Amino acid sequence: MSILKKMATGAAVAAIGFTTMVANSFAETTIRVQSVIPSSADEIVMLKDFAEDVKALTQGEVIIEVLPAGAVVGVQETLDAVDAGVIEGGFAWTHYWSGKHPAAMLFGSPVAGAGVGIDNIAFLSWFQYGGGKELYDQLWKEMGVNVKGFMLQPVGPEALGWFKEPIESMADFRKYRFRTPPGIPGQTYKDIGVASVAMGGGDILPALEKGTIDAAEWCCPKPDSVFGFQKVLKHYYLQGLHQVVVNADLYINGDVYESLTDTQKKALEVAANASLSKAISYRILENGKALDKLVNEDGVILHDTPSDYFKEYMEAARAALEQNASENEFFAEVWQSQKDFAKVAVPFWAGAQTSNANLGKAYADSLKQQ
Repeated sequence: MSILKKMATGAAVAAIGFTTMVANSFAETTIRVQSVIPSSADEIVMLKDFAEDVKALTQGEVIIEVLPAGAVVGVQETLDAVDAGVIEGGFAWTHYWSGKHPAAMLFGSPVAGAGVGIDNIAFLSWFQYGGGKELYDQLWKEMGVNVKGFMLQPVGPEALGWFKEPIESMADFRKYRFRTPPGIPGQTYKDIGVASVAMGGGDILPALEKGTIDAAEWCCPKPDSVFGFQKVLKHYYLQGLHQVVVNADLYINGDVYESLTDTQKKALEVAANASLSKAISYRILENGKALDKLVNEDGVILHDTPSDYFKEYMEAARAALEQNASENEFFAEVWQSQKDFAKVAVPFWAGAQTSNANLGKAYADSLKQQ
């Protein structure tokens, strides 16, 4: 081969290599996702698992870098920072943004099962097949934010919470300053006379230690034990209505999302759908192990929630839902969709779950007799 041909061939190879490199450089995207909770939280374990799925499905073209709470902006500024492009992504519970739109609660934490008996698994049915996802995509437009959301981590029902002393009635409950989630679930506690104090997850334990609050809820046995509530409170109540359904979500800046290829977008969708299932599976085992340790090693006393709580909270939750539906058209549209779904699905699912619950209770009772 002549020198000229060699040079031409080398140039062609170099050009191809450069073109490939440029193409790849445009395809590779790092999405910094700031969470609203500490890096030690179980939700971050699952978020990183999701990130690994995205990386694998895109062959390393999309990298999700998880940042701890407060790394770039304050917790309360997370969604605004994603909207503005200060960070490419955020991770939180969508009901955190109820101040921007009340319907955010119906996706992040539909109070008392949306008042129509929807549990966490039934919620996924509504979201994936009952029109919920389309309404979820519409939520960001209603908020006026440049965001693409992905629902990742369903959980529930959440525990009522942690107390210094046993509570035998709502009268006992009302003696405490109680950490609750923001939005309608927390407001509903206020409506039944509980001194509700909304605060982020990372602030709860310091507030308990300082006496700013006397009692608190966060989530479930594993996340609660990771936060260390058992170090300051010993009375634990599992059954609660405020967050029978809870979902932690990923938010990506709209411009960043639109810059992705169709294949990369599909990878995010597939990984998110996988996360919905994996999160439930992960929670059942991890919460079971954590509850066993709390009771048998950490000296935590497990109680049944006072019966008068359920009636009072459900009535107040229903009233709050009715009020918000009367005041906001999109809220009413989402809630109507959930009610239409529940009318068809809940009678079947509740009946089936009764068998599941009785099966599990029979086994749990047998353990007590051993």
